Amino acid sequence: MANGTEVDFSALILGFCSAALSYMGFGPEKVNRNLMLARQNIEIIELLAKKTAGNLSAEEDKLTQEVLHDLRLKFVDASREG
Repeated sequence: MANGTEVDFSALILGFCSAALSYMGFGPEKVNRNLMLARQNIEIIELLAKKTAGNLSAEEDKLTQEVLHDLRLKFVDASREG
């Protein structure tokens, strides 16, 4: 990239994670809660995990699985709150 900032797989996963958390009402940004968009971002991470299975480093795989676990738990809690 022109500014020297490299986007890697982990940054991509964390970007979708941040968006999902934001749509669930977590984070500093004032974003309208939207569980449909939160779920969509979680599903994108699940899709990326499935399509890249066997091609990730151990660190990338661990990050992806931990992010998915955390987001799924938070999504259940956010869904219960209505």
